[in-house]
Formats: sequence, C-alpha cells, structure tokens
Amino acid sequence: MKKLTIVRFKPKPECYEEFIAALKQQGASAGHVEHYITCCDDEVIAVAIRDTDKLEQSAKQGVIWLDQQRHLLQEYNDLDRHAMATTGDLVEN
Repeated sequence: MKKLTIVRFKPKPECYEEFIAALKQQGASAGHVEHYITCCDDEVIAVAIRDTDKLEQSAKQGVIWLDQQRHLLQEYNDLDRHAMATTGDLVEN
C-alpha cells in the first residue's frame, strides 16, 4: 500500500520563490514515489506519494526540514502553525 500526503504552506510574500526552490530541492531528495508542487493563490501545496514502510522516517525528515523553513512561512493558526497536512491510504484503481 502507498500513502498520499498533502501539505499546505503559506509563504511570506517576499519569500515565495525562495520557499518554492527549497521545497523543490526537498522533494527531489526525499525519495518519494512521486512528488508534486502546486501554487494556488497565496498557498503552495505539496503532494507526495510514499511507500507505507517509509512514511514514518520520511515524515520525521519532513518535520526537521520544516523547522529550517519556518522563517519563510506565515502561520495559519496556533494549532496548525506553518503547515496544514493530511495523510491517508492511496486508493488505486
């Protein structure tokens, strides 16, 4: 089984391009099965497909990476802070 993760970010306007470049580099080196980035209004959305057995380690590395990028991001709220993420089983046809 594979896992699909969607993470929403809201870069500071002056840091938008710098954040996208950092996210592209992170996605290329993360070892995901597939990785996509989309931009919608003031948000950047990352979509990753990972093997289930690699999810835990990949998620830990993602948090470490996010800690290094927080200065580029606006907070959503006190609970979600700098990223809004959801992960679930990928249902394939």
